[in-house]
Amino acid sequence: MEGPLRIMSLEWILSPQRIAGAATLVVGYAALCARVAWVSRRKRLDLSHGNEEAAGHSQWPAVLVCYASQTGQAEGIAREAAGMLRASGMRATLMPVDAVGADMLRSHERSLWVLSTTGEGDAPDHALPFVQALLPKSLSLPNHQSQVLALGDREYREFCAFGEQVHRWLEAQGASSELTRVDNMDRDTLRAWQARMNERKLEWLGGTDSQPPAPDEEEWLLPPATTLVRLERRTLLNPGSQGGPLYQLDWVAEPGRELPHWESGDLASLRIPADPAHPRDYSIASIPQDNVLQMLVRLSVREDGTPGMASGWLCGGIREGDSLEVSVRRHSSFRLGDSAGRPLILIGNGSGLAGLLGHVRARIARQQGDQWLIFGERSPVHDALLDQQLQDWLQSGQLARLDRAWSRDGDNPRLYVQDVVLEQADAIRAWIARGAAIFVCGSLQGMGQGVHKALRQVLGEEALHELVQSGRYRRDVY
Repeated sequence: MEGPLRIMSLEWILSPQRIAGAATLVVGYAALCARVAWVSRRKRLDLSHGNEEAAGHSQWPAVLVCYASQTGQAEGIAREAAGMLRASGMRATLMPVDAVGADMLRSHERSLWVLSTTGEGDAPDHALPFVQALLPKSLSLPNHQSQVLALGDREYREFCAFGEQVHRWLEAQGASSELTRVDNMDRDTLRAWQARMNERKLEWLGGTDSQPPAPDEEEWLLPPATTLVRLERRTLLNPGSQGGPLYQLDWVAEPGRELPHWESGDLASLRIPADPAHPRDYSIASIPQDNVLQMLVRLSVREDGTPGMASGWLCGGIREGDSLEVSVRRHSSFRLGDSAGRPLILIGNGSGLAGLLGHVRARIARQQGDQWLIFGERSPVHDALLDQQLQDWLQSGQLARLDRAWSRDGDNPRLYVQDVVLEQADAIRAWIARGAAIFVCGSLQGMGQGVHKALRQVLGEEALHELVQSGRYRRDVY
């Protein structure tokens, strides 16, 4: 029996269907590479044109303004800083760090870096080419002056690690570098940094022979506009769950007011009464057409058993009918962008479902249903979040696929979303081959890291890197 079985196995492996499928994947991968090259070139041209248009032919000093942003905060500050410098007559070239090369850095005597650190000391996803290609190099920057603003969170062990790494690297190249660390967008620290930037601006302008333009107002780093909203409803989504309670919070505009505008992927930022200096960001699960700003918030518990300051207030402190100020923050790195018309693979867990729901609803509003949701929670009995809504979308064709992973499903083996990614490897490769983009939202520890490792195994390191470069692999992990 051994011979016939071997022949049958070979025939099955080389069947016309499998050969055709493999050919499709090869063609799709080639198309992916071509698309990545085109998108990268277009982005470089657009960025170059924007910088030339903004700076014009100014006689004043040139500053390279670089940012590395995971949630959009660093990018926003960098844009404000570049605008301030340009308004003062300086030539400010704004770009993400992955677009910065050695020649460009050498051609500027001044640079400003606004750098976020994500997770346990990692650089933002888009900064990987900079970390791999430029940081290992030795450059000669003896007359270079740089300012590094490092954004981070002291709750993580490696606080502001990426910003510190770039600061040390600049000093090692002979540059004069100043470092400012900011914890959770602390307003006092940002104001102090803004004052220092105003000083440096005047120093740089004072180094020219001609009279510089009049300086701008000192407060150029303005806080985002806020809108007064009212908590209309708070709903427990996982009653009886062994995990932390997860609530849906629905906010509506006060009478006579309107909700702020946002796009799917953006964040709602709010300040709780007990800690107004540190804004908290939450993914928005709804779209403006819903006329409600919706969040999913899980009650966190400290090591001593007390509830987290922000989640405790949102899940039990504020009452239905109470109001607070909320601002919407543009989250460029998690917006749909060029992937708005593509098939989507949406992967997440827990409260990360909020960011994915926003994208699903935005596409349904545009009558697009080519999206696949892979989502993980604890138990199908208590943690099937918004199950009826998801089932309705699935049955109506507004959701192409729904795969859920349960980590506490009775006697069944524990299953996580990264396990689903590995199990569905062929389907994921097929979706990517026809142009799909991947969006991941939820916890960094466990889920985010596990999914990234699984995707690297399924797609290969090079293909995954190219998806990052083309904006077809985006993450909002925390």
